[in-house]
Amino acid sequence: MKVPLLDLNAQYKPILNEIRTAIEELFLTHKYILGPQVKKLEDKISDYCNTTYAVGCASGTDALVLALKALEIEKGDEIITTPFTFFSTVSCIHRVGAKPIFVDIDPRTFNIDPSKIESSITSKTKALIIVHLFGQPAEMDRIIDIARKYNLRVIEDDAQGLGSKFDGKTAGSFGDIGTLSFFPSKNLGAMGDGGMCITNNETLYNKLHQLRIHGENPQYFHKWVGLNSRLDTIQAAVLLVKLPYLERWSKERQKNAEYYYKNMNDIPQIKLPYIHEKATSIYNQFTLIAEKRDDLLKHLKANNIGCAIYYPKPLHIQECFSYLGYKMGNMPIAEELADKVISIPVYPELTQIQQNYIIDTIRKFYN
Repeated sequence: MKVPLLDLNAQYKPILNEIRTAIEELFLTHKYILGPQVKKLEDKISDYCNTTYAVGCASGTDALVLALKALEIEKGDEIITTPFTFFSTVSCIHRVGAKPIFVDIDPRTFNIDPSKIESSITSKTKALIIVHLFGQPAEMDRIIDIARKYNLRVIEDDAQGLGSKFDGKTAGSFGDIGTLSFFPSKNLGAMGDGGMCITNNETLYNKLHQLRIHGENPQYFHKWVGLNSRLDTIQAAVLLVKLPYLERWSKERQKNAEYYYKNMNDIPQIKLPYIHEKATSIYNQFTLIAEKRDDLLKHLKANNIGCAIYYPKPLHIQECFSYLGYKMGNMPIAEELADKVISIPVYPELTQIQQNYIIDTIRKFYN
């Protein structure tokens, strides 16, 4: 049996005719740049996330850059974030000239540990970038309290958590700006790159709106130096087809996760994902902490089971960030988990037969 880590063929097959129709309708109008589908998607995403505004852009990475620019983060500013995340979370801080300050993670949730944030705040700290990793929101109640206490701005990197909730509130709606990614592997993925910023602040919305088109308003008049970062109209058309299915897909992911919890909780060599009591995860990934992780990875791949390591080397010890002065041992939890985590399939179309094969293969490895 072959089980991919993600099966986009299985996702697209039932909705392919809808997608073709949506794209063909766009071809009839030739409104490829910021066509009406973009604004329609922005409105629907802001409703879905319980925010007032949304601004589509070219990628999740650009969404972070736009958010930092909108908040006027610049050279000399310090931004606190996690070392255990995808590269763009931190590369965007570097790109605007600010300094990333790393805070270690909670060993259970893999998200930034709120209890360690305050000791890293200085007079130069201007903002926090909080990542909702693997589909589980960070502890936003504690984090927002800290941000208010120290008058810090909050960006939520919600690239992996669209539709997740903390204490009943939608991820991405807590801070000043939330950022989304529509990379094809996301729970709501486009047929290419795409991203979005969401906010409840009208001033930030207007600024983001200008920054994504070179900072101009009106045309050829520029108050800021922005980006050329517009959400492609074709991608917006595809996402408008897929968005009505997202809630069902998330429930299927949760159902598949529950099956793992029920049928793998007796394997002592692995720890299943811990979900905070206030959190609702949408399981962008189902990530285990596993003994003999590298050998398990080889074993799963040898048995045609898709799996991956997110992330094998924390960002504070990446070569490109060596100028920051961090060393091994500075973020011990992130460093330890980088050697132990492995993600297995959890996508909505995964069958119980496939899950049983995955479980049996893991069980045989440890036996």
